Amino acid sequence: MAENQHYDVIVIGTGAGGGTLAHRLAPTGKRVLILERGGYLPRERDNWESTAVFVRAKYRAPEFWYDKHGEQFPPEVNYYVGGNTKFYGAALFRLRPEDFGELHHHGGISPAWPIRYEDLEPYYTQAEHLYLVHGRHGEDPGEGPVSAQYAHPPVRHAPRIQQLSDDLEKHGLHPFHLPIGVNLTQDEEGRATPDSVCIRCDRVDGFPCLVRGKADSQVICVEPALQHENVSLVTGANVRTLETDEGGRTVTGVVAELADGSTERFRGDIVVVACGAVNSAALLLRSANDRHPRGLANSSDTVGRHYMRHNNLALMAVSEEPNDTQFQKTLAFNDWYLGADDWDYPLGGVQMLGKSDADQIKGEAPRWAGLASPDLPFEVLAHHAVDFWLCGEDLPQPENRVTLDANGDIHLALDEKNNIEGLKRLRHKFQGMLGGLGMHPHHLLPHSLYLHKGMPIGATAHQAGTVRFGTDPAASALDVDCKAHDLDNLYVVDTGFFPSIGAVNPSLTAIANALRVGDHIAERIR
Repeated sequence: MAENQHYDVIVIGTGAGGGTLAHRLAPTGKRVLILERGGYLPRERDNWESTAVFVRAKYRAPEFWYDKHGEQFPPEVNYYVGGNTKFYGAALFRLRPEDFGELHHHGGISPAWPIRYEDLEPYYTQAEHLYLVHGRHGEDPGEGPVSAQYAHPPVRHAPRIQQLSDDLEKHGLHPFHLPIGVNLTQDEEGRATPDSVCIRCDRVDGFPCLVRGKADSQVICVEPALQHENVSLVTGANVRTLETDEGGRTVTGVVAELADGSTERFRGDIVVVACGAVNSAALLLRSANDRHPRGLANSSDTVGRHYMRHNNLALMAVSEEPNDTQFQKTLAFNDWYLGADDWDYPLGGVQMLGKSDADQIKGEAPRWAGLASPDLPFEVLAHHAVDFWLCGEDLPQPENRVTLDANGDIHLALDEKNNIEGLKRLRHKFQGMLGGLGMHPHHLLPHSLYLHKGMPIGATAHQAGTVRFGTDPAASALDVDCKAHDLDNLYVVDTGFFPSIGAVNPSLTAIANALRVGDHIAERIR
């Protein structure tokens, strides 16, 4: 890459935001450069080994951030082509229409977005089709209106999960097929057909997919984009700063450290940042100059602030009957998403996780002292395990923020008790039903190893909110098109733009928004 080369668009990051945006711009014929901090994830047997992925954290970035007390912690981040989608669970939910408006929670206010659900709905549909989402609109009575059905039928429940679905319905709830992005073709019995890429295995959640059956950004967007001659990719390019012109209105240089230790400056008419909410904020803060003393796009002093990551619980129930399910991540229910008969505030949602195995359970054992029955060996627990993810909304607070110290290291301040009452009640309501769902009611065990976290702050997979968009330049960093208020050619398209996070996985919203912003940029450069 010669320094005198000039691009129409430079995209920094290849995850759900950056990879999708590059895919959208590829057919324009304009010169698009994608910069990725990592390389391609090695395809090897360890991709599917629980000990390698969860216990040894082989693929997690070898770096540490600092909490508000100055203590180090390992963040749940992965630097590869495809970003964190290489390891995500491919659960691709839409936010509800109510999530785009102001919502009152027990712990405070979830602010309104500057766009409505209706503005994003066409892009939600496009995102679902692009990322091969399997599901069935209409099963969840609380979902928003849709313009088209999923392009692929739902992944059929295994017998034990179908029984769980039936039991939930008997309790008056409304379970639905979890929308999941997999390249799966099923036969009449729900089994993977001989020509299906996805094989319906038990490695869908938290593992990279060795057979490329999961709809991650590398497979779905980056590789197809690179089939266009006008699109190029540089891996091992760790972008350190963005340079501006003397007036401070235009980004003129993207400065990256390359894998060989050299530094290179890339130039483009438009620069799109999609490094993940924390790293995007850090890049903008690191790029401070005389015109932008608090960092780029930060005249409002909001860059790095309002960090959110959901209030999550990964839990393992113990089924009275064996659970022979392999592909377990097929069910969810949101009956208490906005409230319950005994609680006026939102609680959140419940969905299935990938199936626990004996290695994961052995890794959890030290945390379960006194919780698990001693007469249940690891293998028996694994055979009876049914795994759930409880998700409540985290609220944006300006004190929850990303900052940099004098050495440029990332510090993340987080109030871990922010709006947790709803999640506590969600767990209580769910646990009270276990006996009626064929589970041992006293064996609901914390599955914290799944979250890769040595401490709660380390669970950064759902990070959002650090470069929020809005109509008021005094209270937001980006406008409604995700362009920086302060600069003419700088955009941010990862989950940093979220003003609130709802209580569902953020990936589909990031993908849909990248398509929306991609259309805007394509029109601008046309």
